[in-house]
Amino acid sequence: MTVAFDVILPVFLVIAAGWFAAQRGLMTDNMVDSLMRFAQGIAVPVLLAQSIGRLDLGASYDMGLFISFYAGALASFGLAILGARLLGRPGQDAVAIGFAAMFSNSLLLGVPITERAFGPDALAANFAIISIHSPLLYAIGIVTMELVRSHGRGLPGGQIAAQVGRAIVTQPMVVGITAGFAINLTGNPLPGFVWDAMKIISGAAIPCALFGLGGVLLRLRPEGDGRAIGMVMALSILVHPAIAWTLGTMVFDLSTDQLRSAVVTASMAPGVNAYLFANAYGVAKRVAASAVLLATLASIGTIWMWLHILP
Repeated sequence: MTVAFDVILPVFLVIAAGWFAAQRGLMTDNMVDSLMRFAQGIAVPVLLAQSIGRLDLGASYDMGLFISFYAGALASFGLAILGARLLGRPGQDAVAIGFAAMFSNSLLLGVPITERAFGPDALAANFAIISIHSPLLYAIGIVTMELVRSHGRGLPGGQIAAQVGRAIVTQPMVVGITAGFAINLTGNPLPGFVWDAMKIISGAAIPCALFGLGGVLLRLRPEGDGRAIGMVMALSILVHPAIAWTLGTMVFDLSTDQLRSAVVTASMAPGVNAYLFANAYGVAKRVAASAVLLATLASIGTIWMWLHILP
């Protein structure tokens, strides 16, 4: 229980504080939206640019790390689509449900929990995973959705590619990741005062995002198909980290820090982006919203379990 209280509960108490503030009317919906726009549109991209800009790419980028994490994500995506189809959901619903099972809350929950559990020096592999997380998984989700939507409509491949490209490059987190790579690959040319300013802004990213997430979760009522929601939860917080742990220990022999980052990040509940993806296409919104809310609550227990399993 010490791990739960010292590592997990402080993070979720910040989320609960945001939920309580919104529930009591201390923060209006507009205030919550503005806070999340600042966090996700400015502070988080700056945090990513700063972290990736100073990341030792040669030491942090490891194929075994990526396969251990992303094999579980892709397996969850495929299994959720198959399961949703077996439950009678139409193709577009199934893709949105698959995206929810695949898209872990790697940044807003994964980073603070890893840092509290293992210290800031253990975050290099987290940021390596995150640096391709949004571009890769959004590309997979959007391509799959556009292929399903265009089935029978005869849309040319170039049009689909253009739609996918626009959707990916306009994501604020992708902009921050791109800026981080540009800084890193040009030898960190920024003067010290710019780094200091970025540090100030990025310091607000996680607290604001966690607090705002609580306000957002207040709106995500647990509605929809219970079987689909339960499937997303199981895949997201149990199957994905189990695959990451199995590959990381039995196939790739990851270092302790790499294994911790891969499994903890994989064990995170679906992020709000899962709901935003479903909402953008107007499909499976209730399932995605409910899965984000309920899996976030359930992950308090499963994260505690994974932290005890890890070295």
